[in-house]
Amino acid sequence: MNVPNHSSLRHPASVSRRTALQAGAVGLLGLGSNHLRELNAANVSGTRGRTAKTCIYIFLSGGLAQHDSFDMKPDAPDLIRGEFSPISTATPGIEICEHLPMLAQRSHLWALCRSLTHHTNGHSEGHHIMLTGRAAMPVGFSGNKPNPTDWPAIASIAGEVTRPRNNLPPAAVLPERLVHYSRRVIPGQFAGQMGSFRDPWFIEASPFHNTSYGAYPEYHFDHQERGNKDNRVFQAPNLSLSHGMTHHAFSKRIGLLNELELQRRYLDRHAHVEDFDRYRQGVISLLSDPKIKHAFDVTNADAATQDRYGRNSFGWSLLMTRRLIEAGVNLVQVNLGNNESWDTHGNAFPHLKEKLLPPTDRALSALLDDLQDAGMLDDTLIVMAGEFGRTPKITRLPQYYEFAGRDHWGAVQTVFFAGGGVKGGTVIGQSDSKGAYPTDDPQKPENMAATIYRSLGIPPTAVWHDALDRPHNIYYGEPIGGLI
Repeated sequence: MNVPNHSSLRHPASVSRRTALQAGAVGLLGLGSNHLRELNAANVSGTRGRTAKTCIYIFLSGGLAQHDSFDMKPDAPDLIRGEFSPISTATPGIEICEHLPMLAQRSHLWALCRSLTHHTNGHSEGHHIMLTGRAAMPVGFSGNKPNPTDWPAIASIAGEVTRPRNNLPPAAVLPERLVHYSRRVIPGQFAGQMGSFRDPWFIEASPFHNTSYGAYPEYHFDHQERGNKDNRVFQAPNLSLSHGMTHHAFSKRIGLLNELELQRRYLDRHAHVEDFDRYRQGVISLLSDPKIKHAFDVTNADAATQDRYGRNSFGWSLLMTRRLIEAGVNLVQVNLGNNESWDTHGNAFPHLKEKLLPPTDRALSALLDDLQDAGMLDDTLIVMAGEFGRTPKITRLPQYYEFAGRDHWGAVQTVFFAGGGVKGGTVIGQSDSKGAYPTDDPQKPENMAATIYRSLGIPPTAVWHDALDRPHNIYYGEPIGGLI
């Protein structure tokens, strides 16, 4: 296997990829040698023996406008208020956008933090901050590409230090990596300083399209209405055995693999074989366990389920997320829209009203209902955020867009929380009358990240170790007070 040269992951170089996995499953669904690691008891000893908790981090690449969703300003001037009207939720005193009616009915299940703030209006910097939970930029940061000096993503931290509940990696990202329309890969979503072998498990189910955005095929759009066709198909990873590979033949190959492993143990008594065993068993599970196959087969879900979630990439992504949490993954980051889909500089109100808010409202409501009905919501924290909010003042860029929109705004955004013990019908903090700056209980990305880590059962004293065995903190802030 191709294993990085790392002191805690040593495998004999003589074992080739072909020899190591005769079943032909290396790299399946993005699983690679980075998912061979064993939980280090010295690093996170506080997590052992604790009840496993889970988290779903919904990321809205591009930045959701707080004024047009969860922090409306109906009494502000027209150029701030926008075109949408607020509606009452099931919780007296809390209003949200009229185009989120299903979530409004479920306000007893969720809470809002209307005062999260950071310093940047840049997309790349904002992604890095909100995906890593670290506001200070690392040395050597580049907005043009991920760097090995980047802070580790929240998903990488969770994948490294939470205890696996089965043979699957503890953390996953779906349905795609975040890529700019220029094909520039956005920083912040990888392991950075932890090393690429600790990158999260990326489940690639959504092909890249450089000018199409949103929840295709039902709700796809182009920010600048350029008329390019989007023929993408949301395709769950294929877990079928290769043509001609019957289960009998597969079993024989597993037997061969066992024999090879016995020989490998004999030739290298000092190798770290436990990680290899876990990886091998994980691949076998993925190929043969119908429950795992079911988790990915979302486009063939029954009609009622697809209608509840939506027959589109947002609905399928959140359905797959729910099934992965049920299957034993501890943290799933789900990207609702690649290529900065929520970057509503122009045509903001028609695109939010018709393309972005409806599929999000439907799919997120279905997720809340299913987790609650299954008795899993109390143990599953849901967080939804973007890289920043949007400007208070509506702007026009007539050279690119027919209608108005809002620009980037890191000074304040609203973050959505549900489950995981969150007090439903709660609002933490507030912004000023223009929705421009926090005026009460400002929160930082570090506080959001700490809230996630606590929900996963990671103790505040936990650390991860680099290749030189140096400890690195995980917590850089306190969990958001009053939320849970």
